[in-house]
Amino acid sequence: MKRVLTLTLIFLLIIATASFLIPYYLMNTNTEKKPFYVGVSFCGNTTAEAKLLIDKIKNYTNLFVLQSWPISRNETATKEICDYAVAQGLNIIINLGVHDENTPSWQLPLLDNAKQRWGDRFLGVYYDDEPGGVQLDYDWSGFSANYSRYFNRSSNFPLNRIYAKVLEANETGVPPDSYEAEAEYFTSLIRRNINPERWKAEGIQTFTSDYALYWFDYLGGYDVMLAQFGWNNSFVQDIALNRGAARMQNKDWGAIITWKYTEPPYLDSGQEVYNQLRMAYEAGAEYGVIFNFPQIEDNEYGIMRNEHFEALEKFWNYVTSVSSLRSMPDYRRAEAVLVLPRNYGWGMRHPDDRIWGFWGPDENSAQIWEVSRKLLEQYGLRLDIVYEDPAFPVTGKYPRIYYWNPSI
Repeated sequence: MKRVLTLTLIFLLIIATASFLIPYYLMNTNTEKKPFYVGVSFCGNTTAEAKLLIDKIKNYTNLFVLQSWPISRNETATKEICDYAVAQGLNIIINLGVHDENTPSWQLPLLDNAKQRWGDRFLGVYYDDEPGGVQLDYDWSGFSANYSRYFNRSSNFPLNRIYAKVLEANETGVPPDSYEAEAEYFTSLIRRNINPERWKAEGIQTFTSDYALYWFDYLGGYDVMLAQFGWNNSFVQDIALNRGAARMQNKDWGAIITWKYTEPPYLDSGQEVYNQLRMAYEAGAEYGVIFNFPQIEDNEYGIMRNEHFEALEKFWNYVTSVSSLRSMPDYRRAEAVLVLPRNYGWGMRHPDDRIWGFWGPDENSAQIWEVSRKLLEQYGLRLDIVYEDPAFPVTGKYPRIYYWNPSI
């Protein structure tokens, strides 16, 4: 009888511990695994559409990203939607566009007081979008011709001095020996745009998403980068680049599921969306978001269909399952790292990708491509990819370190 009683008490203790573990694991920042936030971005036009989406997802998400241009210009609608999301138990990230001369006067005071209004449910501000991707894919030839007409090459203004070096190399068509000026220009431009110290003073995190050059996005001052899963890119490589940058620079990272197609249905299948969210989660991401844009005719929820909501709910159940926490593969810490040349802003999406948006591949690109393919095949999600930088030494951080130049 005593043995039966003892076993019963142990069983009850296990049940009590398990019931406590789920919310503690998800929401307490003192655990080894950081809180995980999963949700949907809202890109619609009205408060009614936003509330409809919130009601749809509130039982199997904990994050709502307000990412609507029309709403960002409407103070009443912004407050109403965020108030409603928080009241339904969701955390919020707010995108109010970029700050310029046309910015409504109410935006900055709202963000400055967001912690007082929404408490810890306000996770931060989503600012700008795809800075690294724009740098790589924009047609800089026309910009160079126009910009050179009105800026002073001898000016001491930092961006002018940096851009003068970039422009000189671009005019000759010869890539420089060092890409220091390009990296300094890019990161300085981000710092000027987002003014990261201002947000840090308010205790506000800055977010954006990108599909390349994550390392330099973080150097520019972003706190959280969401790697874009879409466009038929390599998700494993995106994780290696984004997670590696976040780990070395002590930042956070996540993934945002975006378009696979440039026309309806836009998103991948529900099963693939589930697989992508799960991959990011198991690799150590802190955020998983579905980009829900644009509004499709006859779909009141945007581009997400029933299969995507079902995938989201399935993923939520996986994340909150005690058994899954025990059995999930642990890819959070990479066991190997590939170190790229300092300031080498090559897109790495294909062998002919551009370097800093100004030049095609150089003599190092083919070797980096070959080495990275071999290592990604060998290690998969256990590989990080970082850059040489004396401020962020890799020694002692990874069991296996590979450099881009020696053969494997």
